[in-house]
Amino acid sequence: MDPKKFAERFPGDFTFGVATAAFQIEGATKADGRKPSIWDAFSNMPGRVYHRDNGDVACDHYNRLDQDLDLIKEMGVDAYRFSIAWPRIIPEGTGPINEAGLDFYDRLIDGCKARGIKTFATLYHWDLPLALMGEGGWTARSTAYAYQRYTKTVMARLGDRLDSVATFNEPWCIVWLSHLYGIHAPGERNMEAALAAMHHINLAHGLGVEAIRAEAPKVPVGLVLNAASIIPGSESDADKGAVERAHQFHNGAFFDPVFKGAYPKEFLEALGDRMPTVEEGDLKLINQKLDWWGLNYYKPDRVFDDATKAGDFPWTTEAPPISDKKTDIGWEIYAPGLKLLVEDLNRRYDLPECYITENGAAYNMGVVNGEVDDQPRLDYYIEHLGVAADLIKDGYPMRGYFAWSLMDNFEWAEGYRMRFGLVHVDYETQVRTVKKSGKWYSELARLFPKGNHKTV
Repeated sequence: MDPKKFAERFPGDFTFGVATAAFQIEGATKADGRKPSIWDAFSNMPGRVYHRDNGDVACDHYNRLDQDLDLIKEMGVDAYRFSIAWPRIIPEGTGPINEAGLDFYDRLIDGCKARGIKTFATLYHWDLPLALMGEGGWTARSTAYAYQRYTKTVMARLGDRLDSVATFNEPWCIVWLSHLYGIHAPGERNMEAALAAMHHINLAHGLGVEAIRAEAPKVPVGLVLNAASIIPGSESDADKGAVERAHQFHNGAFFDPVFKGAYPKEFLEALGDRMPTVEEGDLKLINQKLDWWGLNYYKPDRVFDDATKAGDFPWTTEAPPISDKKTDIGWEIYAPGLKLLVEDLNRRYDLPECYITENGAAYNMGVVNGEVDDQPRLDYYIEHLGVAADLIKDGYPMRGYFAWSLMDNFEWAEGYRMRFGLVHVDYETQVRTVKKSGKWYSELARLFPKGNHKTV
């Protein structure tokens, strides 16, 4: 697929970017006043992360900042989505501010500006300061207020040079994956803990929006959600009912309070008595108008109805994939799921403009004679970018696309065994090698921005 031909399908002001997250690439976990996050602790517990891999070195981005920003510039992308590490800024979560941490992000943002790269910052991408676990972490309402102060601190210092900011990355993972399924830090497996985390994350988002607008009113503010594209396992009414319940649980728990100012009906009927106190004014705070929202999409979720209603809401079981194409992490490849999801969410909610803030594929091929031939990843990108172009043609306000990820990195519970990068990282030598997919994406991105023909 010739990038020049492909580019014709996108408006001239479409943003092509790359994305990373602090804990996944920075390393330097003890440098310059940074204190541990919940992921530092979780990584060091046996049986939690593959191979007991940790983020101590990762891609050594903290020490190779200029080299990596040069790489982004050389790739010709328009924008860089990165996250800011709370444990670098306020190492104990509350208490003293660490100037050295703010200095690092000053350099990062100024480095992007000097290279003509737009800055899309995420304030929270999972690295909660470990000290806050003493209060209960996200299960404690006080953490939402600690987050508000952290947000104010960051925006007061950096807000004047940010092109965009997101309050959170993937509340679904912070809540369900981390507090109910126990797969991510802090590794809880408890519905009450998850529901407490859910409301406090939503509250923190609202407090964060308020803080951002107070400190840096010109910066567009959004929220990044890994909404589930939920598809029924059959056309039966029971399975369609299961889809609705799964929507409320996986998407509605976050979208409804943010975009409608209430929690979903059946969700509340089933789980409301186990929720933390929702105080007067909480929902109004959560339901502030956003300038944009980000969608992270990788795979579809197929469900059957669980007729036994065993266990907790949403009473579904996993239905098999319809495509036998999978990435190396085992995720079904189904690009139409992205289209179905955007259509469905826009039917349900009055949404602002959208960026695809993450999309990509894990394929683990290495370097052979100085090259990485990752054709399957390139196919994945072409398929999913094709869907993004279709959505624009259909009138959806899709404003940009961020490939996940700029480079191979610490893939959370999977450690370093799963590679999502457009750029290959040799973790022994830290040598970066742009993959075939990276070269193609680079050619596409270089063609933008071109003219300005926004589609309405």
